[in-house]
Amino acid sequence: MPDVRFDKYYRYEELTAIVHGYAQEFPQLIKIESIGKSYEGRDIWLLTVTNFATGTDAEKPGLWVDGNIHAIELAPSSVCLYFLQTLVTAYGTHPDITRCLDSRVFYICPRVNPDGAELALADKPKFLRSSTRPYPHDEEYNEGLVMEDMDGDGRVLLMRIPDDNGAWKVCPSEPRLLVRREPTETGGQYYRVLPEGWIENYDGVEIKVQRPKEGLDLNRNFPALWRQEFEQPGSGPYPTSESEVRSLVQFVTTHPNITGAITFHTYSGVLIRPYTDRSDDEFPVNDIRTYQKIGDKGTEITGYPAISAFHDFRYDPKDCITGTFDDWAYEYQGLFAWTVEVWSPQRQAGITDYKYTDWQREHPLADDLKLLSWNDEQLGGKGYVDWYPFEHPQLGKIELGGWDTMYAWANPPANFLEKEIACFPEWLVWHLLISPRLEIYDASFQSLGNDLYRVQLVVQNTGWLPSYVTQKALEKKLVRGCIFEIELPAGASLAVGKAQEEVGQLEGRAYKSSTPTRRQSDSTSDRTKVEWVVRAPSGTTVQLLARHQRAGVVRTELTLL
Repeated sequence: MPDVRFDKYYRYEELTAIVHGYAQEFPQLIKIESIGKSYEGRDIWLLTVTNFATGTDAEKPGLWVDGNIHAIELAPSSVCLYFLQTLVTAYGTHPDITRCLDSRVFYICPRVNPDGAELALADKPKFLRSSTRPYPHDEEYNEGLVMEDMDGDGRVLLMRIPDDNGAWKVCPSEPRLLVRREPTETGGQYYRVLPEGWIENYDGVEIKVQRPKEGLDLNRNFPALWRQEFEQPGSGPYPTSESEVRSLVQFVTTHPNITGAITFHTYSGVLIRPYTDRSDDEFPVNDIRTYQKIGDKGTEITGYPAISAFHDFRYDPKDCITGTFDDWAYEYQGLFAWTVEVWSPQRQAGITDYKYTDWQREHPLADDLKLLSWNDEQLGGKGYVDWYPFEHPQLGKIELGGWDTMYAWANPPANFLEKEIACFPEWLVWHLLISPRLEIYDASFQSLGNDLYRVQLVVQNTGWLPSYVTQKALEKKLVRGCIFEIELPAGASLAVGKAQEEVGQLEGRAYKSSTPTRRQSDSTSDRTKVEWVVRAPSGTTVQLLARHQRAGVVRTELTLL
């Protein structure tokens, strides 16, 4: 077993060694490959996890799981590693995990953006949104504040600068905190607050926070609802322009057996579903109802609320985020896709009734006091740093302090990590077990005399979801029907029927009502059959097969007597 701990965050070389170690120790369950290169040339590792003795991954329903597309959002890589370890250690003893890996497959990409994560984990960290590629321009900016660890303590905090026109003042009841100055207030000690850093070409008057040279947001570069830079900053010059995004899109589109997709981010402690740009009213009815059921189960297992991106997670009430992975996976691939925001400092501090994005703009002082108490009691004071004097080379005597956002907010502190991520494997396994699954209901023959035999193959979908997975997939004709095939040896021929025949879709149990009624009869829409008449001598063996892109493949043979 690889020596992996869940109280630390791993840099790229360590992560690479860990995932290869799993593949080497569990070759019967794991295959590893690079699905592409990052901007700086690092491999993007993908682990295929299934029991290969029961069939290839391509012939089983699959679930995509990824993490760390955003540079400083490191906990998602740990989610993927923890999930991987859970699968391989519980296989053979845990009934659901064993059944899942015997009949289905997980595709796990622990670190979509290795370049950005390396900078975030560096000894002298640099915090980017996503890719390290310069965008939208490649020249260096030459003025403004550059965020940087000025005193060499490995943290990027805040600078508190005395300023008569500053917007902040010391909180009367808790001097470590700053509160807003009242609109008409004058005559006190006020401060201007800026990120820790130095100022290029400072003129002694103006301070603007320099826009990062690396302005891409990889989760704005997916094809669905993609918009140009002037509408959606960080979106890239065209959809899938970035190698990291292109690698994901190519893999998912060339693996039609994938039935769902979950991408892990930080932070807010929520399960987010599409759409980002439109109301739930515009969903196909069965899709929104199924999304809600999947979300309810996710909340039951993880404790994370399941919410809509459009209704509950917009940074700007008059605009929306577009070009995201989950919108693309649902709208273009017809998958039930989720974005999971790991970790909520607010919830840790006992703040439960809050709006996830609105809280950053407006919240009561009581919330700050709860968070400060949590910092003191649970983090040993490491999350919120009391202000201390610093001689800034350009600004003179200032103070550094405030929240260490990388430590306490962007990711769980290391000693909180394992507890936070341990809730996800059960939901991920459940999410894949609801996928459609072909099974043989009947395979039989009847002698008609004169070397003629009627051969019948009946299959059924034993999964909860229908074979097509979403109504969106049907609407856009993204999924073929179930295909039946018969293979005859030399000396045998088909008298009636086709060697390959495509029939329709197979329903699951997802759309059944909560109470059986006359109008909600349980028809056999989950089952279908094909018959052939075969001319062959007695003792001939025929091969039968049924396959569906998303529901898998089943095979059998019959010896005609």
